Amino acid sequence: MDFYLLRFLSSCLFVFFLLPPLIPSANIGKLNQFRSELFDEPTSFNDTPPTEYFEVTKPIKLPHTKPCSYHILHHDFGYTYGESPVLADYVPPSNCPSHNFSKIVLEWKATCRGRQFDRIFGVWLGGVELLRSCTAEPRPTGIFWSVEKDITRYYSLLTKDQTLAVYLGNLIDRTYTGIYHVDIFIHFYPSEMKPNDYVSHSENLAFGNSFPADMVLPISRNLPLNDGLWFEIANSADTATKEFRIPLNAYRAVLEVYVSFHENDEFWYTNLPDEYLAANNLTSPGNGPFREVVATLDGEVVGAIWPFTVIYTGGVNPLLWRPITGIGSFDLPSYDIEITPFLGKMLDGHAHSLGFSVTNALNVWYIDANLHVWLDQKGDRTEGELLNYIRKPLVESQVSDFVGLDGTFWTRARRSISSTGWVKSSHGNITTSFAQDLSYNNTMVMGNDGNMQIVKQIILFNDTVHAKLPSSMDHLIGESNRNFSLYLYSDEVDQANGTYLSVSNLTLGFDETKSKSAEFGFSSSSLKNVQNGQGVMVVKKNLVVSGVGSTQQDYNFKSNEFCYFRNVSSSNYTIIHDTVGYSCPQRDRTYFGFGYNKIIHAV
Repeated sequence: MDFYLLRFLSSCLFVFFLLPPLIPSANIGKLNQFRSELFDEPTSFNDTPPTEYFEVTKPIKLPHTKPCSYHILHHDFGYTYGESPVLADYVPPSNCPSHNFSKIVLEWKATCRGRQFDRIFGVWLGGVELLRSCTAEPRPTGIFWSVEKDITRYYSLLTKDQTLAVYLGNLIDRTYTGIYHVDIFIHFYPSEMKPNDYVSHSENLAFGNSFPADMVLPISRNLPLNDGLWFEIANSADTATKEFRIPLNAYRAVLEVYVSFHENDEFWYTNLPDEYLAANNLTSPGNGPFREVVATLDGEVVGAIWPFTVIYTGGVNPLLWRPITGIGSFDLPSYDIEITPFLGKMLDGHAHSLGFSVTNALNVWYIDANLHVWLDQKGDRTEGELLNYIRKPLVESQVSDFVGLDGTFWTRARRSISSTGWVKSSHGNITTSFAQDLSYNNTMVMGNDGNMQIVKQIILFNDTVHAKLPSSMDHLIGESNRNFSLYLYSDEVDQANGTYLSVSNLTLGFDETKSKSAEFGFSSSSLKNVQNGQGVMVVKKNLVVSGVGSTQQDYNFKSNEFCYFRNVSSSNYTIIHDTVGYSCPQRDRTYFGFGYNKIIHAV
């Protein structure tokens, strides 16, 4: 980049830093295009070490024991698009001094050199999805990254021989040369407790996340496939379903749902109303900016998901995500729906069906789920009944005010779902209630003859689980409150000679509070995670020829158990500032949890 262009880009960035911090930028008309355009970096820096990319997240709290590590897969993902997932045989570890594990961690490690798209991928064990993630976009000098995920909740799955499946669709040609070299490990951490301290699952009820499920059923597509095991939702009329059966002695069930969005809906939150597109004879992605994933049991709605706006590593401006990646891009969030109130309908020995659809969907969404089921170890059969079920219809409103290509659009939505049911087991009667309350607000402004776009969006996603237990623990209340916020601004500045500047500025927020309370204890946690990014790209004849990007992130997690914060910033591959801390304010650190400190099943 020559000196005068660098000065101009730097002055542009200086102006952007003066903008209000919560007014970012991004034009939907170009977002998909820029994903595929990689920067023309010099390739002669043979002495430049590979760059480490990372997603900011809290570390996994591990026991003070040496793990038994299992290297389950090594593979080079090159010509894998449209091919079968890579398979590996999984056998539970047999060489550990103890087979009682208090923590199990999946580790994904990858390297790449050259040029490549960001690629979505999934990792499944026995058809159960363990990880949904996005690859980093490489550079000629090479990159590497790793993802560590706590998979202890899949404990029962890891006790049996299984097939591991990994799908990462990649293409290699003269331009896109990056091959992803991948290693997958599973680390088993033996418990620090003595055998006499172990308490059998059969002596405790698994509420409050005290014990992993006794079985995890895959709600995904079956092998063999030439794609991932996820279902593909192509439009709003499309529905994916999977039949399943549960044992007759089940007393709790939780549906864990994985969601990702691509192609015409990768930036669904910036999609314009169809009436605007029709009035201006445009064919850009439409159907407005609201999306909802609906989960059904035998056709009846049991829960909804209003997903977090994950931006993949090539989204908006690729230089924003080098080396700090977007929130959730390396470990996409999954979403839990408590379906215990509906157990009475499923305890008949017959097959039942779970289904998924997406309101206003365009091609394409990838969705699958894991059904976590807890069993009565002392009884052969449970029974139950749905007592109360209220599903208020989705309320969505759109208001538009535009003239030609410029205008303002307001989209609002609201949804609430609640259910209550009882289950009788050898422990006695358990009455469980689950409630969801969701609200959505999106304001979009188009200007500069449709070249400038500002999006401001807030999603409030609240869940409550209330269980009345047949013991001295009596009542358990678990509550989760999430605030997903997005501010996105983009514009184009014409530079003549077929060249223009693409300017982007964004703020992305993932805030969550969780609490659990019972007669004898209370626990809580909070996460405030905010990213700010500013970038400029020089585009000539539809190719990105140069650019600058900077990102700042503030991550702050607090709980009864531990605290963690990190404040980090970067600019064009270089870390400018990085502060990490673990300090917690003094507090009562008693962490209730219905067997929280007790060991789970042995492998």
